[in-house]
Amino acid sequence: MISRQVARLTADTPAIADAHFRAEAEPFDPDARPDGYLNLGTAENRLLWDLVGPRLAALPAPTERTSRYAPLHGTPELRERVAALLSGTCRAPLAADEFVVISGATGALDAIATALCDPGEAIVVPAPYYGAFDTDLGGRSGARLVPAPLAAADGFRLTAEAVDRALVGARRAGAVVRAVALSSPSNPVGEVHPPGVLADLLEVARAHDVDLIADEIYAHAVFGDRPFTSALDPSVNRHWAERTHLVWGFAKDFALPGLKTGVLHTRSREVLAAARALAYFAPVSTATQEVFTGLLDDRDWVAGFLAEGRRRLAGSHRHVAGLLDEHGLPRAPAGAGFSVWLDLGAWLPGPGAPGGPASANGPASANGRSLADGFAAEERLWRELLDVRRVSILPGAAFHSPAPGWFRLCHTVEAPLVTEAVRRIAAHVKGDRP
Repeated sequence: MISRQVARLTADTPAIADAHFRAEAEPFDPDARPDGYLNLGTAENRLLWDLVGPRLAALPAPTERTSRYAPLHGTPELRERVAALLSGTCRAPLAADEFVVISGATGALDAIATALCDPGEAIVVPAPYYGAFDTDLGGRSGARLVPAPLAAADGFRLTAEAVDRALVGARRAGAVVRAVALSSPSNPVGEVHPPGVLADLLEVARAHDVDLIADEIYAHAVFGDRPFTSALDPSVNRHWAERTHLVWGFAKDFALPGLKTGVLHTRSREVLAAARALAYFAPVSTATQEVFTGLLDDRDWVAGFLAEGRRRLAGSHRHVAGLLDEHGLPRAPAGAGFSVWLDLGAWLPGPGAPGGPASANGPASANGRSLADGFAAEERLWRELLDVRRVSILPGAAFHSPAPGWFRLCHTVEAPLVTEAVRRIAAHVKGDRP
């Protein structure tokens, strides 16, 4: 017999993980495997290895010291380097002893949710939101996520009013709400939240006496006109910094997801002590910490690398946006991240399919199709694209989209792969045979 907790976790494997490993098992190759999968469902930046690879290779070889135990919440050297980097990003002085190094941003999210919530208590999250939040924030803590739906007609832009409504509604329903969790920049939409909106959101959190969990793992992946503002920036966070907890990691900005290193920053002494204790169960190897310490040692290299990363992201986004425009496939505007939020609502299969984009849908589409029917049609289209066209993108339901017909398409792979994937998607929705 296994525990109920394990049974619940194993029964709820995120669709993101399932689709990723299926697509990666048989990848497309124009010569060796032309019928292979095109994986545009995984948020990995594969455009930067030519920069980061040589930098890693130039670092000193492992020593006897790196084979030994280190503090399980992170070596002082790595925490100092991360504090220096993120102090500049957040435009706020962050101290090394306010950080916990842990196995990936997933580990950091798990630690902060477990520190804040007892089983059954709630975390409000603007929706659509990163699909693995359900597991990352709720899997071990037992917390329950409450979506705060954002308006499709407004491009799913964050508003403090939507979060306030969700907090009020959750408490009226009897929930004990402990926190609001926010991805900033947003995943999957790619919005860079305006400073005024962040300030209003923090005031909402303060008014409701809840903590803010800010997942800022895409902080340096901004390519649009609006610069990034951290939730810890004093210009927007004047009164709630002690109750704001920052999550960041090396997976996105440094294109190194396989090294599984994330950080949690908090100024709460109680939360910090809890997170340090929880890091015992998800430490980062001493050797890996040594690698990242060396990576961050050269500040000029880091600044140049991050700037080039933003430049390449901008080019990759222009490429996919141009392809989608060419094929007449709409999307929400994005200024950050590795994906586009693609609207295929006009092509959802089945009887009563809507005649316009999903962004026009209310509680029921104009032809009477319910939201449940719309999401069933969305899943069918997702499976057709995966099984028939061998293209992996992720359906909006995996991100708790308030409206059916939306998909996350990640574009940070080789440009010819993106071109072929978009061609296959357009051919499928417009009725061309495989």
